[in-house]
Amino acid sequence: MRGPPKNGRKNPRKSEGRPLSTTYRLPRLQATPYSECLPSVHEFREGDASLIAFDNSYARLPERFFRPVQPRPVAAPRLIRFNAPLADELGLDLDALDDDALARLFSGNALPEGALPVAMAYAGHQFGNFVPQLGDGRAVLLGEVLDRDGRRRDIQLKGAGETPFSRQGDGRAALGPVLREYVVSEAMHALGVPTTRALAAVLTGEPVYRETVLPGAILTRVAASHVRIGTFQYFAVRGDIDGLRALASHVIARHYPELAEFQDPYPALFRAVAARQAALVARWMSIGFIHGVMNTDNMTVSGETIDFGPCAFLDEYDPRKVFSSIDQRGRYAYSNQPGIAQWNLARFAETLLPLMGGREDENVEAANEALAEFGRIFQVRWLEAFRAKLGLDGDEPEDLPLVNDFLALMHRGEADFTLTFRALAKLAGGGPDAPLLANFSDAEGAADWLSRWRERMSADPRLPVERQAAMEAVNPAVIPRNHRIEEVIAAGMAGDFAPFERMLEATARPYEERPEFSAFMEPPKPEERVARTFCGT
Repeated sequence: MRGPPKNGRKNPRKSEGRPLSTTYRLPRLQATPYSECLPSVHEFREGDASLIAFDNSYARLPERFFRPVQPRPVAAPRLIRFNAPLADELGLDLDALDDDALARLFSGNALPEGALPVAMAYAGHQFGNFVPQLGDGRAVLLGEVLDRDGRRRDIQLKGAGETPFSRQGDGRAALGPVLREYVVSEAMHALGVPTTRALAAVLTGEPVYRETVLPGAILTRVAASHVRIGTFQYFAVRGDIDGLRALASHVIARHYPELAEFQDPYPALFRAVAARQAALVARWMSIGFIHGVMNTDNMTVSGETIDFGPCAFLDEYDPRKVFSSIDQRGRYAYSNQPGIAQWNLARFAETLLPLMGGREDENVEAANEALAEFGRIFQVRWLEAFRAKLGLDGDEPEDLPLVNDFLALMHRGEADFTLTFRALAKLAGGGPDAPLLANFSDAEGAADWLSRWRERMSADPRLPVERQAAMEAVNPAVIPRNHRIEEVIAAGMAGDFAPFERMLEATARPYEERPEFSAFMEPPKPEERVARTFCGT
């Protein structure tokens, strides 16, 4: 079977990415016995120490924090895409590897020297129901590197096969969810949202059995760390105070080193994590992002967005919007995300209480005060974000009702979230009213609002062109729209990765209007609307 075309670039780091295949036939959906899979997992072990300079701090924690595990080899790995700029950022020396070698590396068929692959242990509340043992059921943490800025980053294979935490699952990932996570995580990064990143995507050449038989794939994910609120819950539910203390010390050293000298660092750790989550969720809200599964095992203590399963972006504005096929009661609807983040943080606070030095009632009171502080920080961050989206300079009492009334108009008129704010930016630059008013069914109400907005803007010292530029810098022109992602997945399932590459190009510079990508700005036609998104497990 003919594979993807070879990439002839000598220095892929200088490219915007490294698309390694566009159109080719997918392998037959027949698994090859692992014993017949070549090369072996020791392929890169001789003379390759410079490939990836691992420094595996998590693997140095007590073994009850994880289970040592080897990625399960796959039959016929083929590289879909390698993110060369990210590899350069991580300080990975992979230029000498061709496409086949990269496919073996990022499928787990070959491991570089220094990798200490483990499956991490964690628990979690899933849709409000506590599960005392989850863990990496289909992911393998290869190890950690120090990137070019000295930041510690995890490199993880997602879909790498069964682990001790798989719970009768196959440990594999289907192609569709891998493409979704690659597109959305990289788009989130381009939008300026803290997020995990995608380093590579690989076809496995093996089937994955879900409702139907699907082609398998593996995503290589990069994160500041994969420690979650659910990781703390894993030790708390077991009454493992030593484990909690060791985990908290690890997190402080890795993410919050400024807290290391505190006599009682745990209340400060909670406040720091809460502040990052408040800022993160406010950013989600400002771009119309719906995570879809905000379980405690999907909330990192680093403040990064993680796990892009049934995620989606708003087309028409509806604060109650839910896309996830498994969220039957709307627990994780768009407008519920701040409250769910606070609920998750309350569960985090519960895990830290045994570590705190004061009396229990004092610790509970302090935790409740910190939870209230999360709400205040979120409101400040949210209003800052939407002030910027509306072009409001300074801080005036009428700003909050002005924002809320604009959103209410959008909701009544089913206005497109992204395009409406973008149209307002053009109006702020001196454009006509009509393109903005066309987004609203209540034209009279919109005109009244516009009069209030202009009055508020009258004291702004900026030139119209400066105001428009500032607004367009926070109001994207292009987002990874749901119907476009579905097109990418459908094409990929047929072996055509050109739409995948095209979408990555379109979303790489989301705040620019580039004529060649104008189609990616358009909302879906009625028949193209996506009603449900799926997790893929």
